[in-house]
Amino acid sequence: MIDSITQLIIRDLGRLKKEVNAYADESLLWKIEKDIKNSGGNLCLHLVGNLNHYIGHTLGNTDYVRDREKEFSAKNVPVTELLKQIDDTIEVVESVLTTLSQEDLNSVFPIEVLGYEMTTGHFLIHISGHINYHLGQISYHRRLIK
Repeated sequence: MIDSITQLIIRDLGRLKKEVNAYADESLLWKIEKDIKNSGGNLCLHLVGNLNHYIGHTLGNTDYVRDREKEFSAKNVPVTELLKQIDDTIEVVESVLTTLSQEDLNSVFPIEVLGYEMTTGHFLIHISGHINYHLGQISYHRRLIK
């Protein structure tokens, strides 16, 4: 199970890189108009922050300190920096998740995130869905903002 979860998250981070690279102009990553609340760039920062916090810091004991507010307020981060952050996140995800055992997946996730206790395996499946939710938003944003 952990191999499948790891492969899916890494696959989807690769998809995130493709979405970021697919913007016709770097400035469009940060454009917000009408009822759009979050730019593709901010959603990218949010996914990177989310994974580094919950997988890196919480499961892997990295020294990552999340600034969730900045994930949504930062602007004009260069594409090269976003891609580096995604690559760094792939490394963290792979290094942490490959150390987990079936016993770890069956244990309670160390922090309560969604208002209820769940296993680590359940939470990692939730994270995979979370990534895909935002990937869809980024894809839609990119096509809408042209």
